[in-house]
Amino acid sequence: MKKTLSTALALGLVAGSATADEVTLQLQWVTQSQFAGYYVALENGFYEEEGLDVTIQPGGPDIAPPQVLAGGGADIMLNWMPSALAARERGLPVVNIAQPFARSGLMLTCWADAGIAEPADLAGHTIGVWFFGNEYPFLSWMSQLGIATDGSEGGVTVLQQGFNVDPLLQRQADCISTMTYNEYWQVIDAGVSPDDLVTFKYEEQGVATLEDGMWVLEENLEDPEFVDRMARFVRASMRGWEWAEANPEDAAMIVLDYDETGAQTEEHQVRMMGEIALLTAGSNGTLDVAAYQRTVDTLLAGGSDPVITAQPEGAWTHAITDLAFE
Repeated sequence: MKKTLSTALALGLVAGSATADEVTLQLQWVTQSQFAGYYVALENGFYEEEGLDVTIQPGGPDIAPPQVLAGGGADIMLNWMPSALAARERGLPVVNIAQPFARSGLMLTCWADAGIAEPADLAGHTIGVWFFGNEYPFLSWMSQLGIATDGSEGGVTVLQQGFNVDPLLQRQADCISTMTYNEYWQVIDAGVSPDDLVTFKYEEQGVATLEDGMWVLEENLEDPEFVDRMARFVRASMRGWEWAEANPEDAAMIVLDYDETGAQTEEHQVRMMGEIALLTAGSNGTLDVAAYQRTVDTLLAGGSDPVITAQPEGAWTHAITDLAFE
Protein backbone atom coordinates (compact mmCIF):
# COMPACT_ATOMS: atom_id res chain seq x y z
CA MET A 1 0.00 0.00 0.00
CA LYS A 2 1.32 3.43 -0.87
CA LYS A 3 2.05 5.75 1.99
CA THR A 4 0.45 9.16 2.28
CA LEU A 5 2.82 12.12 2.17
CA SER A 6 1.81 13.55 5.53
CA THR A 7 2.52 12.28 9.00
CA ALA A 8 -0.52 10.96 10.83
CA LEU A 9 -1.30 12.42 14.22
CA ALA A 10 -1.68 9.05 15.81
CA LEU A 11 -0.05 9.11 19.20
CA GLY A 12 -1.50 12.11 20.92
CA LEU A 13 1.47 14.25 19.89
CA VAL A 14 4.44 15.47 21.86
CA ALA A 15 5.15 17.85 24.72
CA GLY A 16 1.49 18.13 25.59
CA SER A 17 0.67 19.97 22.38
CA ALA A 18 -2.89 19.61 21.05
CA THR A 19 -1.91 19.69 17.40
CA ALA A 20 1.25 19.16 15.43
CA ASP A 21 2.89 22.02 13.55
CA GLU A 22 2.56 21.70 9.79
CA VAL A 23 5.60 21.89 7.54
CA THR A 24 5.57 21.55 3.76
CA LEU A 25 8.80 20.55 2.03
CA GLN A 26 9.28 21.07 -1.71
CA LEU A 27 11.71 18.61 -3.26
CA GLN A 28 13.94 19.55 -6.17
CA TRP A 29 13.02 16.46 -8.17
CA VAL A 30 10.78 13.40 -8.18
CA THR A 31 10.61 10.89 -5.35
CA GLN A 32 13.91 8.98 -5.30
CA SER A 33 16.77 8.09 -2.95
CA GLN A 34 18.26 11.54 -3.46
CA PHE A 35 15.71 12.56 -0.81
CA ALA A 36 15.79 9.41 1.30
CA GLY A 37 16.54 11.17 4.58
CA TYR A 38 13.23 13.04 4.50
CA TYR A 39 11.15 10.01 3.63
CA VAL A 40 12.93 8.00 6.32
CA ALA A 41 12.20 10.70 8.89
CA LEU A 42 8.56 10.67 7.79
CA GLU A 43 8.20 6.89 7.79
CA ASN A 44 10.09 6.28 11.05
CA GLY A 45 8.15 8.91 12.97
CA PHE A 46 11.07 11.27 13.53
CA TYR A 47 9.00 14.27 12.48
CA GLU A 48 6.10 13.17 14.60
CA GLU A 49 8.37 12.89 17.62
CA GLU A 50 9.27 16.56 17.05
CA GLY A 51 5.61 17.56 16.97
CA LEU A 52 5.57 18.10 13.22
CA ASP A 53 3.05 17.16 10.55
CA VAL A 54 5.22 17.12 7.43
CA THR A 55 4.05 17.04 3.84
CA ILE A 56 6.63 16.21 1.18
CA GLN A 57 5.89 17.56 -2.28
CA PRO A 58 7.79 15.85 -5.11
CA GLY A 59 9.31 18.02 -7.81
CA GLY A 60 9.54 17.43 -11.53
CA PRO A 61 10.64 18.93 -14.83
CA ASP A 62 7.96 21.62 -14.71
CA ILE A 63 8.37 22.52 -11.02
CA ALA A 64 10.79 25.26 -9.95
CA PRO A 65 11.21 25.11 -6.15
CA PRO A 66 12.04 28.85 -5.81
CA GLN A 67 8.75 29.69 -7.50
CA VAL A 68 6.87 27.32 -5.21
CA LEU A 69 8.51 28.88 -2.16
CA ALA A 70 7.87 32.43 -3.38
CA GLY A 71 4.22 31.63 -4.00
CA GLY A 72 3.67 30.25 -0.50
CA GLY A 73 3.33 26.67 -1.70
CA ALA A 74 5.99 25.40 0.70
CA ASP A 75 7.68 26.42 3.94
CA ILE A 76 11.06 25.08 2.89
CA MET A 77 12.62 23.98 -0.38
CA LEU A 78 15.55 21.88 -1.46
CA ASN A 79 17.66 23.64 -4.07
CA TRP A 80 21.14 23.67 -5.50
CA MET A 81 23.05 26.66 -4.18
CA PRO A 82 23.77 28.18 -7.62
CA SER A 83 20.07 28.26 -8.41
CA ALA A 84 19.16 29.64 -4.99
CA LEU A 85 21.82 32.35 -5.02
CA ALA A 86 20.86 33.38 -8.54
CA ALA A 87 17.24 33.62 -7.39
CA ARG A 88 18.31 35.69 -4.40
CA GLU A 89 20.21 38.12 -6.59
CA ARG A 90 17.11 38.45 -8.78
CA GLY A 91 15.09 39.52 -5.75
CA LEU A 92 13.81 36.36 -4.04
CA PRO A 93 15.23 36.57 -0.49
CA VAL A 94 16.02 32.90 0.19
CA VAL A 95 18.33 31.80 2.99
CA ASN A 96 20.18 28.51 3.45
CA ILE A 97 19.36 27.10 6.89
CA ALA A 98 20.98 23.66 6.54
CA GLN A 99 23.21 21.74 4.12
CA PRO A 100 22.88 17.93 4.35
CA PHE A 101 24.88 17.38 1.13
CA ALA A 102 28.54 18.05 1.90
CA ARG A 103 29.80 17.10 -1.57
CA SER A 104 28.65 17.41 -5.18
CA GLY A 105 27.55 14.52 -7.37
CA LEU A 106 27.52 16.52 -10.61
CA MET A 107 29.68 15.46 -13.55
CA LEU A 108 29.91 15.43 -17.33
CA THR A 109 29.82 12.04 -19.02
CA CYS A 110 31.36 11.93 -22.50
CA TRP A 111 31.99 9.39 -25.23
CA ALA A 112 35.62 8.32 -25.09
CA ASP A 113 35.79 8.27 -28.89
CA ALA A 114 34.85 11.96 -29.09
CA GLY A 115 38.47 12.94 -28.47
CA ILE A 116 37.83 14.58 -25.12
CA ALA A 117 40.63 13.72 -22.70
CA GLU A 118 40.61 16.88 -20.58
CA PRO A 119 38.22 19.80 -20.02
CA ALA A 120 39.98 22.01 -22.58
CA ASP A 121 39.02 19.43 -25.22
CA LEU A 122 35.33 20.23 -24.71
CA ALA A 123 35.69 23.17 -27.11
CA GLY A 124 34.07 22.43 -30.44
CA HIS A 125 31.71 19.81 -29.05
CA THR A 126 28.00 19.65 -28.29
CA ILE A 127 27.32 19.36 -24.58
CA GLY A 128 24.01 18.43 -22.98
CA VAL A 129 23.19 20.71 -20.05
CA TRP A 130 20.22 20.80 -17.70
CA PHE A 131 18.50 24.15 -17.35
CA PHE A 132 15.94 25.50 -14.84
CA GLY A 133 18.78 26.63 -12.57
CA ASN A 134 20.93 23.55 -13.04
CA GLU A 135 22.97 25.13 -15.83
CA TYR A 136 24.81 27.59 -13.59
CA PRO A 137 27.70 25.34 -12.47
CA PHE A 138 28.43 24.36 -16.08
CA LEU A 139 28.29 27.92 -17.41
CA SER A 140 30.59 29.12 -14.64
CA TRP A 141 33.05 26.29 -15.33
CA MET A 142 33.17 27.07 -19.05
CA SER A 143 33.64 30.75 -18.33
CA GLN A 144 36.62 29.98 -16.11
CA LEU A 145 38.10 27.84 -18.89
CA GLY A 146 37.56 30.65 -21.38
CA ILE A 147 35.25 28.49 -23.50
CA ALA A 148 32.28 30.29 -25.04
CA THR A 149 28.88 28.64 -24.70
CA ASP A 150 27.15 30.30 -27.65
CA GLY A 151 28.14 27.75 -30.27
CA SER A 152 30.72 30.05 -31.81
CA GLU A 153 34.00 28.78 -33.22
CA GLY A 154 36.24 27.54 -30.43
CA GLY A 155 33.33 27.29 -28.03
CA VAL A 156 30.81 24.63 -27.11
CA THR A 157 27.31 24.16 -28.44
CA VAL A 158 24.95 23.79 -25.50
CA LEU A 159 22.08 21.38 -25.97
CA GLN A 160 19.26 21.95 -23.51
CA GLN A 161 19.11 18.48 -22.06
CA GLY A 162 15.94 16.85 -20.87
CA PHE A 163 16.09 14.86 -17.68
CA ASN A 164 17.23 11.71 -19.44
CA VAL A 165 20.35 10.37 -21.14
CA ASP A 166 18.96 10.12 -24.68
CA PRO A 167 21.18 12.86 -26.17
CA LEU A 168 24.28 10.80 -25.37
CA LEU A 169 22.86 7.44 -26.38
CA GLN A 170 21.53 8.87 -29.63
CA ARG A 171 24.81 10.72 -30.32
CA GLN A 172 23.07 14.08 -30.32
CA ALA A 173 25.72 15.27 -27.85
CA ASP A 174 29.29 14.23 -27.15
CA CYS A 175 28.82 14.82 -23.42
CA ILE A 176 25.83 15.16 -21.14
CA SER A 177 25.22 16.25 -17.57
CA THR A 178 24.93 13.34 -15.17
CA MET A 179 24.87 12.75 -11.44
CA THR A 180 27.12 10.16 -9.83
CA TYR A 181 24.03 8.61 -8.28
CA ASN A 182 21.59 8.67 -11.18
CA GLU A 183 22.07 9.40 -14.87
CA TYR A 184 25.56 7.92 -15.13
CA TRP A 185 24.11 4.57 -14.14
CA GLN A 186 21.27 4.99 -16.61
CA VAL A 187 23.93 5.15 -19.33
CA ILE A 188 25.59 2.00 -17.98
CA ASP A 189 22.23 0.23 -17.68
CA ALA A 190 21.61 1.04 -21.35
CA GLY A 191 24.47 -1.31 -22.19
CA VAL A 192 27.36 1.14 -22.42
CA SER A 193 30.68 -0.03 -20.97
CA PRO A 194 32.45 2.34 -18.54
CA ASP A 195 35.50 1.92 -20.78
CA ASP A 196 33.60 3.69 -23.56
CA LEU A 197 33.11 6.78 -21.40
CA VAL A 198 35.15 9.66 -19.99
CA THR A 199 33.80 11.47 -16.94
CA PHE A 200 34.66 14.81 -15.36
CA LYS A 201 33.49 15.24 -11.78
CA TYR A 202 32.98 18.86 -10.82
CA GLU A 203 34.52 18.12 -7.42
CA GLU A 204 37.75 17.02 -9.08
CA GLN A 205 37.79 20.06 -11.38
CA GLY A 206 37.66 22.44 -8.42
CA VAL A 207 34.37 23.98 -9.55
CA ALA A 208 31.95 21.94 -7.47
CA THR A 209 29.07 23.91 -6.03
CA LEU A 210 26.85 22.88 -3.14
CA GLU A 211 23.68 20.94 -3.91
CA ASP A 212 20.44 20.02 -2.15
CA GLY A 213 20.47 22.59 0.62
CA MET A 214 17.46 23.60 2.70
CA TRP A 215 16.21 27.11 1.91
CA VAL A 216 13.49 29.31 3.40
CA LEU A 217 12.29 32.87 2.86
CA GLU A 218 14.30 35.39 4.87
CA GLU A 219 11.26 37.17 6.27
CA ASN A 220 10.03 33.97 7.91
CA LEU A 221 13.19 33.78 10.02
CA GLU A 222 11.95 36.85 11.89
CA ASP A 223 9.19 34.66 13.40
CA PRO A 224 10.46 32.78 16.50
CA GLU A 225 7.79 30.09 16.06
CA PHE A 226 8.93 29.46 12.48
CA VAL A 227 12.56 29.28 13.60
CA ASP A 228 11.65 26.73 16.26
CA ARG A 229 9.67 24.70 13.73
CA MET A 230 12.57 24.69 11.30
CA ALA A 231 15.03 23.63 14.00
CA ARG A 232 12.85 20.65 14.81
CA PHE A 233 12.48 19.87 11.12
CA VAL A 234 16.24 19.95 10.53
CA ARG A 235 16.93 17.83 13.60
CA ALA A 236 14.47 15.17 12.53
CA SER A 237 15.64 15.28 8.91
CA MET A 238 19.27 14.75 9.88
CA ARG A 239 18.19 11.79 12.00
CA GLY A 240 16.59 10.49 8.83
CA TRP A 241 19.80 10.97 6.86
CA GLU A 242 21.90 9.27 9.52
CA TRP A 243 19.53 6.30 9.51
CA ALA A 244 19.52 6.16 5.70
CA GLU A 245 23.32 6.13 5.56
CA ALA A 246 23.44 3.25 8.04
CA ASN A 247 20.60 1.33 6.37
CA PRO A 248 20.83 2.12 2.64
CA GLU A 249 18.78 -0.81 1.36
CA ASP A 250 15.98 -0.26 3.87
CA ALA A 251 16.03 3.46 3.12
CA ALA A 252 15.65 2.75 -0.59
CA MET A 253 12.68 0.50 0.15
CA ILE A 254 11.03 3.32 2.09
CA VAL A 255 11.54 5.67 -0.85
CA LEU A 256 9.97 3.14 -3.20
CA ASP A 257 6.96 2.88 -0.93
CA TYR A 258 6.38 6.62 -1.30
CA ASP A 259 6.88 6.66 -5.07
CA GLU A 260 3.31 7.07 -6.26
CA THR A 261 4.37 6.94 -9.92
CA GLY A 262 5.78 3.43 -9.66
CA ALA A 263 8.51 4.53 -12.07
CA GLN A 264 11.47 3.68 -9.85
CA THR A 265 13.12 0.27 -9.59
CA GLU A 266 14.57 -1.42 -6.54
CA GLU A 267 18.00 -1.95 -8.11
CA HIS A 268 18.33 1.66 -9.18
CA GLN A 269 17.17 3.13 -5.88
CA VAL A 270 19.40 0.90 -3.76
CA ARG A 271 22.40 1.81 -5.90
CA MET A 272 21.43 5.49 -5.78
CA MET A 273 21.19 5.42 -2.00
CA GLY A 274 24.71 4.00 -1.78
CA GLU A 275 26.04 6.85 -3.92
CA ILE A 276 24.02 9.49 -2.06
CA ALA A 277 25.46 8.30 1.26
CA LEU A 278 28.90 9.28 -0.04
CA LEU A 279 27.67 12.85 -0.51
CA THR A 280 25.95 13.25 2.87
CA ALA A 281 28.46 11.31 4.98
CA GLY A 282 29.85 13.32 7.88
CA SER A 283 27.33 16.15 7.59
CA ASN A 284 25.07 17.06 10.49
CA GLY A 285 23.36 19.66 8.34
CA THR A 286 25.50 22.62 9.41
CA LEU A 287 26.65 24.62 6.40
CA ASP A 288 30.42 24.53 5.85
CA VAL A 289 31.25 28.21 5.34
CA ALA A 290 34.39 27.36 3.34
CA ALA A 291 32.34 25.23 0.94
CA TYR A 292 29.79 28.05 0.71
CA GLN A 293 32.49 30.55 -0.18
CA ARG A 294 33.97 28.16 -2.74
CA THR A 295 30.55 27.98 -4.37
CA VAL A 296 30.20 31.75 -4.38
CA ASP A 297 33.69 32.25 -5.80
CA THR A 298 32.95 29.74 -8.56
CA LEU A 299 29.75 31.53 -9.48
CA LEU A 300 31.39 34.94 -9.43
CA ALA A 301 34.24 33.76 -11.67
CA GLY A 302 32.09 33.95 -14.74
CA GLY A 303 33.98 36.48 -16.82
CA SER A 304 31.60 38.77 -18.69
CA ASP A 305 28.59 36.65 -17.79
CA PRO A 306 28.90 35.45 -14.16
CA VAL A 307 26.08 33.55 -12.49
CA ILE A 308 25.97 36.15 -9.74
CA THR A 309 27.57 39.59 -9.86
CA ALA A 310 28.25 40.36 -6.19
CA GLN A 311 29.02 38.62 -2.92
CA PRO A 312 25.65 37.65 -1.42
CA GLU A 313 24.77 39.17 1.93
CA GLY A 314 22.65 37.25 4.42
CA ALA A 315 22.25 34.21 2.17
CA TRP A 316 22.90 31.67 4.95
CA THR A 317 22.49 31.27 8.68
CA HIS A 318 23.66 28.83 11.34
CA ALA A 319 20.84 29.90 13.65
CA ILE A 320 18.66 26.92 12.78
CA THR A 321 21.33 24.22 13.04
CA ASP A 322 22.71 25.83 16.22
CA LEU A 323 19.25 25.62 17.76
CA ALA A 324 18.64 22.13 16.43
CA PHE A 325 21.82 20.68 17.89
CA GLU A 326 22.47 22.81 20.96
